[in-house]
Amino acid sequence: MSETINLSAPGGVDAGLSQKQLADKYGLKVSGARPGIVAYTKELWGRRHFIVAFATARLVAQYTTAKLGQVWQVVTPLLNCAVFYLVFGLILHNRDIPYYIAWLCTGVFIFQFTQSAVQAGTRAISDNLWLIRALHFPRACMPIAFTVIQLQQLLISMVVLVVIVLCSGIPIGITWLLVIPALLLQFGFNTGLSLIMARIGSKTSDMSQLMPFVLRTWMYLSGVMYSIQGNTNTWSWPFRLIMTINPASVFMELIRHALAPVIYSHHTKNHQTMPHHLWYIALGWCVVSIVFGYIYFWKAEEEYGRG
Repeated sequence: MSETINLSAPGGVDAGLSQKQLADKYGLKVSGARPGIVAYTKELWGRRHFIVAFATARLVAQYTTAKLGQVWQVVTPLLNCAVFYLVFGLILHNRDIPYYIAWLCTGVFIFQFTQSAVQAGTRAISDNLWLIRALHFPRACMPIAFTVIQLQQLLISMVVLVVIVLCSGIPIGITWLLVIPALLLQFGFNTGLSLIMARIGSKTSDMSQLMPFVLRTWMYLSGVMYSIQGNTNTWSWPFRLIMTINPASVFMELIRHALAPVIYSHHTKNHQTMPHHLWYIALGWCVVSIVFGYIYFWKAEEEYGRG
């Protein structure tokens, strides 16, 4: 005759043991427990097709209710460029930079890539609880997918940016190939930042309301509409250093130099040449952001979608 033992009954053989002790004793695993980081990475890599498919579907559906559809992916940054040119180019006469329109549009497009990735990452978990609670998959898929969406939008916008650069009289050059590694480094940085903000946003719903103000401040400090090198020469070195290693500024300068090196050949007369070490700074930001962001997000894997 078989005997059944009620582990949870008061006075039972395992009374007083915690859930972890019971799990260790009988070789059980906690439901939804966080896997090891290696196993988690393998599982995440196995979902790479899901990430791309989810991102593509969301991108297509994002503008289905708008009459202009996906044209807004290009119109929105162009409208931002027009507003900034009106204020900073015409009203404030900040046009001492050669090919200012191309220079400004490059900054707006590139900064918006990071800005949109951060905003989407902040809501990646909280806005998709229905999916997270219904299906089992590595939760990092969500912020990564939303960063892929922003990359897809940027690639569409880059077509327009190339037209603007060419219409400004800047010829196609071999340095245009440097745009590819620069965007890959920025994508890596944005992915790590999105993972960080996804965890924070999942715990603090008010963060999505605060982020537009934080990002707007970051934009004004990053030289989107003005030249940092031309405005910080008289600053003390700690502040110049902070402005120089600002990741948003670094990625903008790399891509500006790649698309329009002629701008920096003009600046050479004013000792404003392109610093070669920016590539190392960009690589450092990319690696630090991905490693820290990935581990930081993974640490709370079992908490997403609960409560």
